[in-house]
Amino acid sequence: MDHQPAAGGQLNHAPEPIIALATAPGRGAVGVLRISGRDLGPWAQALCGQALTPRHAHYVAIKDTAGGVIDRVLALYFKGPHSFTGEDVLELQAHGGPVVLQMLLARCLEHALLSAEHAAKPRLPGLRLAQPGEFSRRAFLNGKLDLAQAEAIADLIDASTEAAARSASRSLSGEFSAHIHHLTDGLTHLRMLVEATLDFPEEELDFLQQSDAAGQIQKLQTLLQGVMLKAQQGALLREGLRVVIAGQPNVGKSSLLNALAGKELAIVTPVAGTTRDKLQQELQIEGVPIHVTDTAGLRESDDVVERMGIERAWSAVEEADAVLFIRDLSRRKEPAYQQADEALRLDLDRRLGQRVPRLDVWNKQDVMDTLGTPATQNLAFSLIPNTNSEPHNAVPELWISAQHGTGLEALRQQLLQLAGWQGGAQDGLFIARARHVRALQEAHQHLNAAADRLQLQATQDPALDLLAEELRLCQVALGDITGQVSSDELLGHIFSKFCIGK
Repeated sequence: MDHQPAAGGQLNHAPEPIIALATAPGRGAVGVLRISGRDLGPWAQALCGQALTPRHAHYVAIKDTAGGVIDRVLALYFKGPHSFTGEDVLELQAHGGPVVLQMLLARCLEHALLSAEHAAKPRLPGLRLAQPGEFSRRAFLNGKLDLAQAEAIADLIDASTEAAARSASRSLSGEFSAHIHHLTDGLTHLRMLVEATLDFPEEELDFLQQSDAAGQIQKLQTLLQGVMLKAQQGALLREGLRVVIAGQPNVGKSSLLNALAGKELAIVTPVAGTTRDKLQQELQIEGVPIHVTDTAGLRESDDVVERMGIERAWSAVEEADAVLFIRDLSRRKEPAYQQADEALRLDLDRRLGQRVPRLDVWNKQDVMDTLGTPATQNLAFSLIPNTNSEPHNAVPELWISAQHGTGLEALRQQLLQLAGWQGGAQDGLFIARARHVRALQEAHQHLNAAADRLQLQATQDPALDLLAEELRLCQVALGDITGQVSSDELLGHIFSKFCIGK
């Protein structure tokens, strides 16, 4: 699906040809060298030693200046605009050794210099190494894809779960963009209606009522809310959930990390303070990436190294999306433990506030057989009476046994609930980014403001100029997603995160 270039953009801001390795560094069976630029055909023919039919594979020998063969490669030539970038593109598929690929890269740059110096040879002046994301940026500027699709390329490459990869593929195919374009089309029609009434103020009330402007806005609000929900879920697939395991020493934090990961990642001993630094592991639950951080036990300590670990633990807690407060069932009736546990809970509440959800996880349920309460059924509140005047917050609690795996499935589901994941609908999700969600939220605010402006018409001056401005700002926010109104600064930031060969 081709798109128009971004507003204010020019085709090929940097018209000089570019070259880069399009495969990852290291050894492999095949390595790909990609070149993009204008009028590559004659130069590519001279490099490969034969004419190249567009969109056909040719088995050719790439030779050095002395006539020796560097490698025999498959050469594919794509004539612009029927290419990824919209320019002429030459791809050389060679053997994937790093040395031979660097020799081919050097040969292409050398061949371009020689052709520029000799008027009789096919010219390709200015061939240079591509910057990160420059191929995708040129594809965007040349209208081959929009900004959301361009970002989906990087998201597909970086996908850490199968669900994320499938969602990124949907965004790359234009599914997310289609929703945005549909909303934009509706806004454009509504804006035309409102702008037209500004030229005929004596007709404006009847005209807006006859055209059911209020109904059109309501329909757009419903559509936008649906897109926002999918985008929030898609952003979760891309970003994942940052979970920090916190608690006093020797309550089973490292054992829980090992149990969730299914392997021995952290050292577990009966000695309090064994964990001195953060230990991170990425898991996935129903396709959602969960970035789990095990931390040092939180307590007062005279050990310099342990204090450094505790400081890092608190830093991780304050940066988390959710915190698992691990508590020890086997010591729950010990006065000293209760006092330290309550002080730690208050400290967590103070640092987290309402910003970060907390789940209290009571570990070592295996030593509490006399209670006869199954861990998977015990989702309760505040097992320990609060001795302070301040009541406990309504924080969900689970009983588990990290050692035996009891209650872990309930914990996983609770983590998904904290993340806001609505499972079962992932087959229709598209990948999204935090900036997309923010843009949709901004658009939603402006659309709601426009609806409020329109409702004023029954009691006072409807102020159509303000209504028109809210609709315009809503469309601008949506345009930021697909790049229709994106600034060069934003584009530079986005494409700088790409691979060199993309």
